[in-house]
Amino acid sequence: MSYLSIEFALAFVGFFTVYWGCRRMPSMQNLLLLLASYLFYAKLDWRFASILAVYTLVQHGLSRRMSASASPRRWLQASLLLAVGNLALFKYFDFFRESAQAGLNALGVTALLPALDILMPVGISFYTFQSVSYFVSVYRKEIKPAALPQFALFLAFFPTLLAGPICRAGDLLEQLRSPARRQVAQLDRALGLIALALLKKLWLAGWLASAWVDPVFAAPDTFHTLEVWAAFYAYALQIYLDFSGYTDLVTALALLLGIQLPRNFDAPYLALNLRDFWRRWHISLSSWIRDYVYIPLGGNRDGFARAQINLLAAMLLSGLWHGASLKYLVWGAMHGLGVVALNVGDKLWRRDAVSGASPWLARLITFHYVCLAWVFFRAQSLDEAMDFLRAMFAHSGQELTLNAPGLLLLLALWLAALPTLSSLPERCFGRLAALPWWGKPLLLSAIALLVISLAPSGIPAFIYYQF
Repeated sequence: MSYLSIEFALAFVGFFTVYWGCRRMPSMQNLLLLLASYLFYAKLDWRFASILAVYTLVQHGLSRRMSASASPRRWLQASLLLAVGNLALFKYFDFFRESAQAGLNALGVTALLPALDILMPVGISFYTFQSVSYFVSVYRKEIKPAALPQFALFLAFFPTLLAGPICRAGDLLEQLRSPARRQVAQLDRALGLIALALLKKLWLAGWLASAWVDPVFAAPDTFHTLEVWAAFYAYALQIYLDFSGYTDLVTALALLLGIQLPRNFDAPYLALNLRDFWRRWHISLSSWIRDYVYIPLGGNRDGFARAQINLLAAMLLSGLWHGASLKYLVWGAMHGLGVVALNVGDKLWRRDAVSGASPWLARLITFHYVCLAWVFFRAQSLDEAMDFLRAMFAHSGQELTLNAPGLLLLLALWLAALPTLSSLPERCFGRLAALPWWGKPLLLSAIALLVISLAPSGIPAFIYYQF
């Protein structure tokens, strides 16, 4: 069931009515949320829900033991081993097997490693990372261990289950187990975020994908050079609109349930450098990698050189987190090496020399480097990525079949207007609040009908569902 389907919308309206009918009993609301979350997950595949339930039970038991033990570190290690093992089995088994098999073949060993037909649960990376934040927080005594229903809801909360944001236990869990009555405190913002999500995902991202990105990436050598360049920029916009649109939608759903989610985007294409980009893009993941990988590896405590090694390792893990493929490792390596080069440059020369002299030049350089890395992220393989890059600079003599100059002009205008566009939604939310109560659903309905009429047919999946 997609968040964008009519089926989900009708189910959510019905659940919303029952949920707020129990507004005087937060514990009952939590029970309804837990039931709805597992039903939602089981609707995708009952095996997904079963795997999550078993994982939740075992992790909860380990966290209780850790809290009560005089030697909590060994229970923390057991929890981490379970989290890594669970992710490695369901998400990376085939990748590791194929890599090991290739290594054996290169050595002349003819043995065949066993193959397993393993179904990867949707959202496994997100709830695994959330569980890590939970038991590390319990180990550090930042929070008290949660009761099983609360912990289960923390991992299965349906707005964040499939593609985040990755929530910290000290944030989401504390809201879920608070005895205070919940309320829809930001209704206007929630409605505005729903409208924004429809515009971003259903219309704009859907149009870019169907008209430009998908056909050009599938066969770049059959398109004119300008069309390949247009697709190069179009994907950068598509993935931002897709993922930030998803975040807007689930943030709105959570607000309607009286829950606040962390911010996940902050105008990433206005970043002055790659460090700034990762403070703005997928903030819940980048901050998780920093706090649970980079800092535990040593951070910058052991000198400059070791800090760069730790940073590169963290970025490689970020790439591998997105998928069991060499192309994601290349993507992570490009960002890691880019940040390392930036740090080395800052150490050798004056810090932020480029951005200090010309912020727009710094933004353009950063944006184009990020776009270059996106090619490896989007392509189906390294070979397809290299084919796309060659097509960007090869004059194949193909005639223009798409309006590449028009799209390039639109993308250039979008990039130039980013500082204004980034603050536009908040201003619109303020205007929405000034409307009478009856005008808000009318406006939202009108926007939804307009988007549906303009958007490509069908219900598109969100890009980050696959991670």
